Amino acid sequence: MGQNVRIDTADVSDAEQILKLQYLCYQGEAALYNDYGIAPLTQSLDSLRDEFETHTVLVARLGDEVVGSVRGVVEDGVARIGRLIVHPRLQGHGLGTRLLNAVEDKLAHAESFELFTGHRSEDNLRLYARLGYAEARVERVGPRLSLVYLTKATSLAA
Repeated sequence: MGQNVRIDTADVSDAEQILKLQYLCYQGEAALYNDYGIAPLTQSLDSLRDEFETHTVLVARLGDEVVGSVRGVVEDGVARIGRLIVHPRLQGHGLGTRLLNAVEDKLAHAESFELFTGHRSEDNLRLYARLGYAEARVERVGPRLSLVYLTKATSLAA
């Protein structure tokens, strides 16, 4: 099934599908921390549309359906990657890895990559470690949630 999925640059017309998928995908994270007020679940459609002005936004498509997405922006030489999402029915087939590799390729002019996940998000932490990311710092953002920031040098820095 994964081979039929293609990854392209998103169009702002994809924003609604991306946002619906984001809401679906972050339910598990919210449950893990018992916090349904996390940013991915409270983001507005207008806010997401605004990100298209500044961010590289990629989507994974199965036919016309958006089944995955990731976005990133380069600030001060650091490519900040976020909102890596894969539809639950397609998880575990390497699509998250393909999306992360694709956004890294698009942002390869940066000096390093940075992303973050919640401290209890074991699957995410395993994926990022497998792809060469190392823990850089942990920020406590609430009574139940700490964010683990991970970094990786780009091939430019290597």
